[in-house]
Amino acid sequence: MIGPKTIRPLTAATIYGIAFLDGKLIAIDTIKGHLLEIDPLTDNSRILNPHQVREFQDVTGLAIAGDTLWLTRGNSVYLCKLSSLGLEHFVTLPYAANGVAVWDSTVYVSCQRLGQILIFDRDSRKEITRFPVPGVGIENLAVSHDTLWVCDRTEQTVYSMDRATGEVIFSVLTPFPSPTGIAVCPQDDQGKDSLYIAYAFEEPYIRDNPNADPNHELTYRDLTFIHPLYYHYEPSKRYALSNGYLLEMSYVEEISPLDEVYLSNVEWRIALPSETERQKVKQVDPIGVPFTEEIVDGQRVAVFKFDSLAPGERHIFGWKALLEVRGIKYRITPKDTDDLPELSAEFQSRYLVDDDDLAMDTAIVRRAAREAAGSETNLLRKMYNIRNYVYDELSYGIKPYIDPPDIVLERGVGSCGEYVGVLLALCRLNGIPCRTVGRYKCPPYAEQQGVPLQPDFNHVWLEFYIPNFGWLPMESNPDDVGDVGPYPTRFFMGLCWYHIEIGKGITFETLTSNGLRLNKEEISIGDLAINHIRFTILKELPSF
Repeated sequence: MIGPKTIRPLTAATIYGIAFLDGKLIAIDTIKGHLLEIDPLTDNSRILNPHQVREFQDVTGLAIAGDTLWLTRGNSVYLCKLSSLGLEHFVTLPYAANGVAVWDSTVYVSCQRLGQILIFDRDSRKEITRFPVPGVGIENLAVSHDTLWVCDRTEQTVYSMDRATGEVIFSVLTPFPSPTGIAVCPQDDQGKDSLYIAYAFEEPYIRDNPNADPNHELTYRDLTFIHPLYYHYEPSKRYALSNGYLLEMSYVEEISPLDEVYLSNVEWRIALPSETERQKVKQVDPIGVPFTEEIVDGQRVAVFKFDSLAPGERHIFGWKALLEVRGIKYRITPKDTDDLPELSAEFQSRYLVDDDDLAMDTAIVRRAAREAAGSETNLLRKMYNIRNYVYDELSYGIKPYIDPPDIVLERGVGSCGEYVGVLLALCRLNGIPCRTVGRYKCPPYAEQQGVPLQPDFNHVWLEFYIPNFGWLPMESNPDDVGDVGPYPTRFFMGLCWYHIEIGKGITFETLTSNGLRLNKEEISIGDLAINHIRFTILKELPSF
């Protein structure tokens, strides 16, 4: 009907609720109070309420049922005829009403403060029942046949719920932050809903101010647009995929030692991107110097060989990879993990031990492991408790080096690598196998296609293992968004398209000389070379 096009209506400042009507998008600009009719093919728009703008300011949710427009503003839900736009009060909640959806005689209203989706009878205006909200943020709604679609701004997630029972069937991550509205297109030939998501947030940019010296200054501006959400649900594998991109990633080392050294018979190993359910490696090419490949614990590794590295000698070497990456979100519940088989001896010896300076024998780490898990015995709930405990105890801060978990817990501040270290220690002490994953995130600017992008930092997260299900991802610190919970779970068993998985469970980069591995106390790779990382977003991947 429309095709994969980002819709950017002119003059819009902050789009929240959206809905389709006869091939056009109806959207509310909540700051200006403009009820917009948008042509999704051309972005052309007109204001439907030129004389009632004030009445439509601060509207957050919007739905269309027949010839009736429904909306939420403040604590109340209103309805009106599209032909007249005279607002009629429907119901008032004790707290702010966020989103609204209507199907036949049933009206769904979301309320973050109540933590509920309230269901009303359209004719009697009486509450029928209510469902718990699936996320922690402000949620907007859309409904289609048997499905209630819930779009959560903080979780950066769209949930597919059974509209009769409130059960979450699956969820998908949105490709952009701060989704503020959701609309359902008519179902396609396969009976699958087509979804469009509105986004609204502030973006930083460099402004050229001729009255200032220097004339460039950092400021912020409103950014709002509407984009199709692609999704593919794999019930047997318990995950759903969402929008993705074709990326080119380059990783290059430049020999530039702080102190000149001589090394003979050198082998420099750099892990290559992994092949996963959400990440497909289309091509890998060498940069600067050819490499051979070897497999380490199932992971591809590039091996660069030098007869020697002498004082004054300079090289650049690395790899360039073409990757297809998508968002992924697993749907596994504590009930699914009640009766699990015992871990194999191999897993216990590899993933329950202190093999990376995790300080698992110190009193502070052991006490934290007991407090984090409490009396919980269910593996998934235990993992969730440990994550929340670490988020309660730590706040995020960048550091040039990584301290062990005992020091990090005592300090209360940690980088992403230190969050991972603490999580690894507490999980392993509680019998949960886990391993480090990472190494970089593509700068999440999907609209900047064909432009070389450089990440500001490297990044690591972890995977934990559930027997019968396999390895599941969990972010280290990005979900730690406030001083206290509840914390979002967008990256608990989920990753967005910009996470690049490289070298699962193995060291990203190692250096050997004459067959002996050099540790960082002898020669640090960071003291020997400068790394250069570049991403280029080539195009958005098509729908499934």
